[in-house]
Amino acid sequence: MTGMLASVNTLAEARLVLDAQVDIIDLKEPMAGSLGALPAALIKDIVEDINGRCPISCTIGDLPMDAGLIYTAVCDMVETGVDYVKIGLWSSAETPGVLAKLADLTECVSLIAVLFADERVDFDMIDQLYRSGFDGVMLDTLDKRKGALTEIMPLPELGSFVHQVKSRRLLCGLAGSLRMQDIPLLLPLMPDYLGFRGALCEDGDRLNPCSRRLAGQIRQAINTGA
Repeated sequence: MTGMLASVNTLAEARLVLDAQVDIIDLKEPMAGSLGALPAALIKDIVEDINGRCPISCTIGDLPMDAGLIYTAVCDMVETGVDYVKIGLWSSAETPGVLAKLADLTECVSLIAVLFADERVDFDMIDQLYRSGFDGVMLDTLDKRKGALTEIMPLPELGSFVHQVKSRRLLCGLAGSLRMQDIPLLLPLMPDYLGFRGALCEDGDRLNPCSRRLAGQIRQAINTGA
């Protein structure tokens, strides 16, 4: 069954989506980019408040493919006690070095790679992530102005992505300005999670606070497949 990931940036929002019975609370700062990071102190406070009632993921920020920089950022987030750390990756000459460095951390934290559909997606990276000890792969969008994931990548290609990730026994997530109408399109692909931010906010603006009403509607739509 496909679960719901909700991205939030405050303790109040984390409590709100917990009440909506989301499957993963994802901590990130939408005003700081696609994978903008929250302060580690705030993340730790939210982790302590949620107290194991729901798995929590966090992002490390929109960082360049610099092995040392990414390694340090991940280590900082490991100290907060989150269950998953999400890392934006793309294919470059530096990527193998980044993955080799991060392999040292896979014993102490579950790493989730985030690939971007509006960039050049290298599906061969899925095997590299598996060999490096990552626990999952999420497909997202980098530039939110380009529209929803379903407008950027055709459904057959999204289905291929899901199949390749799950065939390696990795967690698979789809995100990227997803809307209510995207849910029945994506559920048949059977990703492990669908991720939301803008659809949880009034006027569909990811910079607005999360709405209890909208979070409940998204939760219900995933439950019913509508």
